[in-house]
Amino acid sequence: MVIFGIYYALGLIAAGALVTWLLSWYWAVPLYILAAFCLYFFRDPERAIPDGPVAVAPADGKIVAVKRDAAGANRISIFLNIFDVHVNRTPIGGKVECVKYQKGQFLVASKEAASHSNEQNIMTVDGDGTRVVFKQIAGLIARRIVCYKKPGDLVDKGERIGLIKFGSRVDVFLGPEWKVTVREGERVSAGSSVIAQRNSV
Repeated sequence: MVIFGIYYALGLIAAGALVTWLLSWYWAVPLYILAAFCLYFFRDPERAIPDGPVAVAPADGKIVAVKRDAAGANRISIFLNIFDVHVNRTPIGGKVECVKYQKGQFLVASKEAASHSNEQNIMTVDGDGTRVVFKQIAGLIARRIVCYKKPGDLVDKGERIGLIKFGSRVDVFLGPEWKVTVREGERVSAGSSVIAQRNSV
């Protein structure tokens, strides 16, 4: 994912060099600052993936919603601000059963309506007797969802599957066989933070 940052940074540095040549270095400073920010934004740190029958966070960010429906299924919503790592990871290992892109709006990603109204990419992973669905959801600024996986691919828990550019949201849907272990307001890290534990395996 770092490659995206390099592309953006090189473009901004080139623009900054042109502005420096035409005007002065003073006018190019904002472009150089943006180049440095792009390298920071698209960082992709390694993460320690926990073992055992657990689901991990698919994204860095703040838990903005934990909801349970009448059937016992759970939705966990994670909001990513522009300073969070935006690389997304799969909550469980298994086989990618479905990848579906859905057009939509670009509401503020921290709002509840963003879960169903915003542009999003929906992925279903089936593994070890359970099925987990999670959504990469674009936000007010984010207008580009990247997903590297396709139906039939095998993924390991915590494996990188894509990213969302510049502020976004990720929703995770877990069946009643899962016990949620996070609460609203907590911050989580993709791949390393446990968000749910299997009730039985």
